[in-house]
Amino acid sequence: MRKGAGMTKPIPCLLLAALSTIGSAQVIAIKAGHLIDPETGSVAANQIILVDAGKFTAIGPDVAIPPNAEVIDLAQYYVSPGLVDAHNHLALTYKKDPENNSYYLTTVMDSTAIRAVQAVSNGITMLNSGFTVVRDLGNAANYADTALRVAIEQGWIPGPTMINSGIIIGGMGGQFSPVPERASLVYPEYLDADTPDEIVKAVRRNILYGAKVIKIMVDAKSYGYTVDEMKLFVSEAAKSGLKVAGHVQTHAGAMRAIEAGIWSIEHSIGLDDEAHKLMAQKGIWRVGTETPLTTYYSPNEERFRRQVEGMKNAYANHVKMAFSTDADYYIPGMTRGEIAIDFLQSWKAAEIPAPEILKIMTVNGYKVCDIYDKRGPIKTGLPADLIAVRGNPLQEIDALRDVRFVMKDGVVFKRDGVMTPEKFFHSGPVNGWRIH
Repeated sequence: MRKGAGMTKPIPCLLLAALSTIGSAQVIAIKAGHLIDPETGSVAANQIILVDAGKFTAIGPDVAIPPNAEVIDLAQYYVSPGLVDAHNHLALTYKKDPENNSYYLTTVMDSTAIRAVQAVSNGITMLNSGFTVVRDLGNAANYADTALRVAIEQGWIPGPTMINSGIIIGGMGGQFSPVPERASLVYPEYLDADTPDEIVKAVRRNILYGAKVIKIMVDAKSYGYTVDEMKLFVSEAAKSGLKVAGHVQTHAGAMRAIEAGIWSIEHSIGLDDEAHKLMAQKGIWRVGTETPLTTYYSPNEERFRRQVEGMKNAYANHVKMAFSTDADYYIPGMTRGEIAIDFLQSWKAAEIPAPEILKIMTVNGYKVCDIYDKRGPIKTGLPADLIAVRGNPLQEIDALRDVRFVMKDGVVFKRDGVMTPEKFFHSGPVNGWRIH
């Protein structure tokens, strides 16, 4: 009927179906045989966890199960908050083989669209391996990372909670060294920002296009950022409530970043005992990305030894540490999630106790992502994210290699070791509704 003809438009059936489910979602009751609190390293036996409308509503041994609740029996499992990878690149996947062994070539030949598809696939496998949160730090072409985050939040696809950076900001050239005729190939992998005005503009551009953290190249070039320039990044990001993560390659760059009060230092190559002591004093996060020897894409033994010694030194100095992988590559026979969890090898080699590793992979992860009071811990009122494993990761951290159950936002993604992603397409949240 014509507008203004005195009759309201009919409401589409799809909208009616969506509206009919608001407030009527079934309560889920989880019987947790062993509920882990990674913050204290303790385990509570025989707990009941109630989930309603995607959030934890009650937790305890004597919680009454509503008669209409869906009961999930995890009595034989250890239930934990979901894991966090604090440095990944879901929209970048390059192969180490004779025909395609170039990160630079990959960024030139793969479109934003195909990299967004790669990001979807990698995100699903990360969730399958128990990573309910991923801090995705650039290398996502023209904001494929934002597209992935929004798609997950709107319920179009399953995936981890994304803390994405948008395009990495650096001095002219970023990490690349293009010839003059091809200078434009740096974009969109990197945003050039060499003056105060350009720095402010680059930060605002990323925020405008959906970044949740700001990533900068501290010292990829000899003309790396000064202390004052990094302070400008920090202050400009803070206007929008965002933190600054800095890619660091040198000791001098690390010392400048520490003096500037950056939120986190990404990679550990420039860190030593002096830097660690200062980081501990100032509360700066160490996001080290130490690649294990056991993967196809490994450092040499000497480099691995130096990495492990650095982790030991950071731990001894009480530096705030996060589990991080810098995963951006393909290994035959392994998913991105399996690549990420294999970084346990580095932490074990550093002889860090299993309870501390689990705390680093969960509590510390939520804190470095700046979401600790909003998501992550298994606490009433927070989004219902959790995983379950057969063994006790507080005793044997490798129990995390076999995640049998995953819940994200109150939706079961994996049960009995088998993914059930179709549930997301039928009941994933979209602006507070439920898709039918």
